[in-house]
Amino acid sequence: MGNIENTVKKFCVQTAVYWGNPVNDGYGGKTFDDPIELLPPSNGVRWEEVTQLITTGNGKEIVSKAKILLCQDVDEGGYLFLGTLDDLDDSSGDSSGAYYDPLKTNGAYEIKRFDKTPMVKKTDQFVRTAYL
Repeated sequence: MGNIENTVKKFCVQTAVYWGNPVNDGYGGKTFDDPIELLPPSNGVRWEEVTQLITTGNGKEIVSKAKILLCQDVDEGGYLFLGTLDDLDDSSGDSSGAYYDPLKTNGAYEIKRFDKTPMVKKTDQFVRTAYL
């Protein structure tokens, strides 16, 4: 683990819930892997509520609601929620609470763009940023 990634981990002290692996369900919607918590100190986030104009991977300009510093890769089209699994609204899950739908979860936002920038003269150290 490189110095820059250790520095990023020091800033990423918030917990978030992440739904990854978005797959088209064939009916105009998406399915996702079960949600996981991104927990500090090794895998937290830094959630900045900042509005800015960004360009998505397909060249479309949109307004981003938040910029998230991460310690792991995430999928564009996936979702992030600031908080823990326990914070999720029970109405967004099934009766067992085992699965939560990010599309029905207040405060869950789609990842519109994900950037993974290598550090200067490094091939194994990255700064990861998601835009919601």
